[in-house]
Amino acid sequence: MSNEEILADRLRAAGYAAKEVEKAAGGVVAVAGLVTLQDGTEIFAKTLLGPDRDIFPVESTGLSELRALGGANTPEVLLASPRLLVLERMRPRPDDGRFWEQLAHMLAALHASTVSDRFGWHRDGWLGRMRQDNTWEPDGHTFFAERRILRWLPEPLVEAAFDREERQALERLCAALPELVPPQPPCLTHGDLWQENVVATAAGAPVLIDPAVSYNWPEVDLSMLWCSPRVAAADRFFAVYREVAPLQDGWEERMPLLHLRELLSVIAHDDDDWGAAEAVRKVIAPFRRTGASPAGPRRTRESAG
Repeated sequence: MSNEEILADRLRAAGYAAKEVEKAAGGVVAVAGLVTLQDGTEIFAKTLLGPDRDIFPVESTGLSELRALGGANTPEVLLASPRLLVLERMRPRPDDGRFWEQLAHMLAALHASTVSDRFGWHRDGWLGRMRQDNTWEPDGHTFFAERRILRWLPEPLVEAAFDREERQALERLCAALPELVPPQPPCLTHGDLWQENVVATAAGAPVLIDPAVSYNWPEVDLSMLWCSPRVAAADRFFAVYREVAPLQDGWEERMPLLHLRELLSVIAHDDDDWGAAEAVRKVIAPFRRTGASPAGPRRTRESAG
């Protein structure tokens, strides 16, 4: 039985009369499909082939909070169980300047309207097939160091990818975070915002999917779009975002640093065929000797992050 047939069977068992399932990208965890029901209704569905986990309930909660708390467009969740996630069907993004301008306004509003006094989330989440530790933490530098960078070092594939000196360089970078990232209050972030997790409504408005939410620095969301492959029209996003929500000086230089979480995750998921390890080495190069750190003004560590 094919993966699409498995998905169709599970949809039928859940009360959805699946007529046709077209394979869709499902990331590293799920089998995903664009589904046409017997009555012609179109939906999007995902299922897990391995052991049941709470990946889909967590994803559903994240989508709901992005919409309810931050006003972001997300698909309506029709069903969320440990085995099956069913969403209203979205459309491919148009990738023109107007679309990316709309996304900039939506993300800036999300970040501005959800400012908090602590980092984390009320439950742990998932990044791919691995747990995302969202334990509450009042200090942003501690949160990012421990929950978003150092958390990956014990993973077997990350451990194999870097030698002792490189791992120590990552640790020194984490110790220097208060000098490298200015204090910023946390806000609700999508958490996995590369361009493939942005789709569109039938009318062409931007929609966010596949989140890994937490309260974190807003620049973390920007780093995913900045450092991941993106279409040329996406440059308009950054110009408009800065107009709506001005960024602190040096934000462009911080993007690769804040992208480290994603790079380490890629390696841990055995998806390092595009040079993630070399990208990490480039970021940590200034920290390869004890006491070395990039030149720059020392910043005061504050509880706001």
